[in-house]
Amino acid sequence: MYFCIQSGPANENRMKEAVFIRQNTEKWKRYEISLREIGAQTPDQLADMYIDLTNDLSFSRTHYSHSPVTGYLNGLSSRLHQYIYGKKKEKLSRLITYWTQEVPETMFHARKELLYSFLLFIIFLLIGAFSQANDPEFVRIILGDRYVDMTLRNMENEDPMAVYKSMHEGSMFMFITLNNIKVSFYVFISGLFTSIATAYLLFSNGVMLGSFQYFFYEQGFLQESLLAVWIHGTLEISAIIVAGAAGLAIGNSWLFPGTYSRLASFRRGAKKGLKIIVGTVPIFIIAGFLESFITRHTELPDVVRLLIILFSLAFVIFYFILWPNRLAVQRDYGKESGKN
Repeated sequence: MYFCIQSGPANENRMKEAVFIRQNTEKWKRYEISLREIGAQTPDQLADMYIDLTNDLSFSRTHYSHSPVTGYLNGLSSRLHQYIYGKKKEKLSRLITYWTQEVPETMFHARKELLYSFLLFIIFLLIGAFSQANDPEFVRIILGDRYVDMTLRNMENEDPMAVYKSMHEGSMFMFITLNNIKVSFYVFISGLFTSIATAYLLFSNGVMLGSFQYFFYEQGFLQESLLAVWIHGTLEISAIIVAGAAGLAIGNSWLFPGTYSRLASFRRGAKKGLKIIVGTVPIFIIAGFLESFITRHTELPDVVRLLIILFSLAFVIFYFILWPNRLAVQRDYGKESGKN
């Protein structure tokens, strides 16, 4: 792939074209390689590639309509369009690859948003704990007098986690699961109103958890609280943080569009964020099951409860961090092999 920018009139426009080419050359080379190995691409990868190419083509047609780069991009886009729309219906294995390939790959591309969401949540959690440490009544502002008074009565009865036994398992499972999924979508949709709205929802959840845990520490029930709450909380809180990453992805997409038009950037961010949110739904279902059917059994040996927490944490780290990174390494290795 080679483009020649000639000297002469309208030199400023040619300089801009040179910058446009230089900024995107490596990306276009990758797309050329992908088109030669197109069977290895997932449908969403192909769609993202097509959107990206057509955006570049549209920009090139607008500003450099008679340039060789416009013809080059038109050729790439046409080849990809022909493959996508001439392809037979997708294989049934798409359902499997969606969870094992597409969601993890999306998480890899959203790794920065995931890190920011995690750090924000930890900061807000510490703010909640610090506030409670300096004002014993702070938890009442966050959780309400009714909940705090009920919890204090349960502590007096030596059953601080009795709140998890107050509802029938099946009803509790449906209520908690649907509520958690609703909260995650709120965190995601709040990204439509900039990343600040998503950060606020992370703030409210983080402060609530921090003040709640420190409240139990003050009452001398921290260990019991940790072993009970984090049976389901490991998955639940992790999924909320992941949902925060989805909200930041969509919020940042139209706040910081980069080289894309704001609309094109927003569409890419919304697609990425929605896929992340859908990926959290099974996590919330499992967390709801654990909270409804397992957390209430405070008589379980501490080692059993700790193992559930550690297994849940290991799953979260593997699925949302390690596996996406491994897929990225495999993809990059495959591209390098293709070049050789």
